[in-house]
Amino acid sequence: MQDVPLNLRRLLEYGGSVHGAARLLTAEPGGYRESSYAHVAANAARLAHALAGLGIGEGDRVATFMWNNQEHVEAYYAIPCMGAVLHPLNIRLPADQILYTARHAEDRIVIVDNSLLPGFVKLLPHLPGIEHVIVNGAFEQPEGQSFHLYSELIGDLPDTYPWPELDENTAAAMCYTSGTTGEPKGVVYSHRSIYLHSMASVMPDVFDISSRDLILGIVPQFHVLAWGLPYSAFLAGASLAMPDRFLTPEPLAAFIAATRPNKAGGVPTIWQGLLQYVEATGGDLSSLDEAIIGGSACPPSLMAAYDRHGVTLLHAWGMTEMSPLGSLARAPQGLSGEEAMRYRLTQGRFHAGVEARLIGPNGETLPHDGVSVGELHVRGPWITAGYYLGEQFPDGWLRTGDVGRISPDGFLTLTDRSKDVIKSGGEWISSVELENHLMAHPAVLEAAVVGVPDEKWGERPLATVVFKAGEAVPFTELRDFLAERLPRWQLPERWSLLEEVPKTSVGKFDKKQIRSRHATGDLTIETL
Repeated sequence: MQDVPLNLRRLLEYGGSVHGAARLLTAEPGGYRESSYAHVAANAARLAHALAGLGIGEGDRVATFMWNNQEHVEAYYAIPCMGAVLHPLNIRLPADQILYTARHAEDRIVIVDNSLLPGFVKLLPHLPGIEHVIVNGAFEQPEGQSFHLYSELIGDLPDTYPWPELDENTAAAMCYTSGTTGEPKGVVYSHRSIYLHSMASVMPDVFDISSRDLILGIVPQFHVLAWGLPYSAFLAGASLAMPDRFLTPEPLAAFIAATRPNKAGGVPTIWQGLLQYVEATGGDLSSLDEAIIGGSACPPSLMAAYDRHGVTLLHAWGMTEMSPLGSLARAPQGLSGEEAMRYRLTQGRFHAGVEARLIGPNGETLPHDGVSVGELHVRGPWITAGYYLGEQFPDGWLRTGDVGRISPDGFLTLTDRSKDVIKSGGEWISSVELENHLMAHPAVLEAAVVGVPDEKWGERPLATVVFKAGEAVPFTELRDFLAERLPRWQLPERWSLLEEVPKTSVGKFDKKQIRSRHATGDLTIETL
C-alpha cells in the first residue's frame, strides 16, 4: 500500500477545495460575519507566508491568545501545515501560569485578538522570548515591541503555499493541562494523532458530523484544540459557527437564533447559564438537535431540562492528554425513556482506538463487568506517551486519575476523580453522585461536594450549594431529599452556602479552592 503521511495539510486542502463552500460564521456585536472554507484555506496560506517572513521555521512554536473565530481557525492550519507548532494559550489561566506555559513552550510569536490585547500587553515584559505580536483587529500601537495588524500582514501575500511533506509524527500542536495540581503540563499532538482523532470524532456513534451540519463551537479553541472540532469540520465538510467573546447567555442565545446551528459542543456551566436565560426569556433553541457536553459530568437534571426543549445533551469524556476524546454516551439502538437515560448518564462507550483497563487498589487488573471499580488507564493512537519535557509513561498507559467501572459492552461510568473520592470509614463515597442528586433538587442551581477531615471516620462529605434566585430552602430539606436516593451513611453532615461554585479555567468545579477555603475557616458551615 502507498505510504501517504497523515498530516494536516491534507485536511486543509481537502476542506478548502471539496468543501470550499462550507461556511465559517464568527459572532460580532449585533450579528455575525461569514466566510467560506475556501477563503479560510487561502488566508491560512497567506498567514504561513507572513510567519515565514518573520523567521518562523519547522519546529518553532507560535502561540495564540484568542477567542473562537475565523482567524483562530486560520492559525490552526497555517502554523502546523508549514511545519511549526501551534500553541493556543489558555486565556483563563492565572497570569503566572500563562507566563509559565509560554516560556516552557518557548513561544516566539503570539497572535492576539484585539479585545485581549490590553491584558496580554501586561504579560509581555515577562516574555523575553516573544519576538513579534500579531493583533487580530484594529488596535492602538503599544510601545517597546514589534506589533503587526493581522489583516495588513497577510493582505497582499499569495493565497497558496508550498506546504512541506512532513512526517506524520511531526509535532503539530501543543496544549497544557489547567494546572490544578502543580504547574501545567504540556501535551504535544502529532499530525498523525490529530488526523486519526478527527476521523474517529466524525463517526456516527461519536460526534456524527457531516457536510449537512452547522456546528456551534462553544468549547474554547485554547481548550484541547476545541475538542478537535476545527479539524473534524474540515474533514467532514461541516460548517462552523464560532461565538468569539460572546459567551454570556444573552448574546449566545441571539447568535444561536441568528445562525441556526443543529449541533454544538461545550462545558456544563455554559449550558446551565443558557438554559436559565432561555427559560426566563423564551429564547429560540429550536434549531439545535444535539449538543456534546464535556469537561465535567453533566447533572441529570440539566440533561432532562434540555430534553424538554428538544435538545439532546450527549455526555463525552476525555482529557487534554487524550486529544481529548475517549468516550461518548449514545444509548444503544432500540432503547428509549428511562432505559436509554441510564446509558446517557454514563460517560459513554469507548471509541475505536481507545483501549482501557481498570486497576484495583492493589495493582490488580479488574474485569469489565459493570460492577468492579478501579482507576482508569487508557492507551491509543491519539493519547500522549508523556508530558513535554516532563514525565513519560514507561508502560505505555496513561493513568487518568479517574475512578469508575466499565460494562461488558464498553460503557464507562466514572464515580469520581481519585483525588476527589471521599474515603469515609473504609468506604468510598462518590462526590459526583452526591452533586448530581443535589442538583436534581428544584431549588439548587449548583452543588459541589468535597471530603473534609473527620476525627471518627477519617473523611466526611461537605456539601456546598448555590440556590436558584429566590428559591433557597433549609439544608435539612436537601438532606431529606438525598436520603430518598442514597444510603444514610453517605449523607453530608456539613453544609455551606456559596454565591457561586469556584471554577477552573475550563469550567470545571475547582474543588481545590473549596478545600482551601474550608481549611482556612473561610466557609460558614452548618452541621446537621
